[in-house]
Amino acid sequence: MTFIMKLPFVDTVVDNSLINTTINGKKIGYEFQIRLSYYRGHYLSCIEELSIAVNDKIIDSNDINFCLNGKEFTIGQLPNLVSEFWNVDKPATIKVYSPGGIKEGDYKIDVTLLLRNAYMYVPGNTENHNYAVLDSCGSKTLTLNTREGRTKLDV
Repeated sequence: MTFIMKLPFVDTVVDNSLINTTINGKKIGYEFQIRLSYYRGHYLSCIEELSIAVNDKIIDSNDINFCLNGKEFTIGQLPNLVSEFWNVDKPATIKVYSPGGIKEGDYKIDVTLLLRNAYMYVPGNTENHNYAVLDSCGSKTLTLNTREGRTKLDV
């Protein structure tokens, strides 16, 4: 039996972080930032589940990229990223590809983020590699920020 820990140190979804993603003046989607709601960082390979819903609509994982440490990854790459570390004080950017971006307004962002705690094996289990799971999920309503790009403080 695996147990799930939830230690809500910070909000998972970062305030005022929702913007349209623009390349060469063309809106190709939107992005927002998330944080680990925990007291320590994790390797990206420890992400058991990452899914996003916007206004109760689940976003296809093929339309999501996870950006951290100046790099951009697909959801499918995460299990293999054994050397990419997510520091607890560093937000990650979630990019959602949606041609034309989104319109001004409020958007309910739901993030399902479950992480395997590789240092917390669940004793008594007969399954191999059964570790405790960290619940770093979060929800927040964000208003589209129409500023261009991010400042150094936002990265």
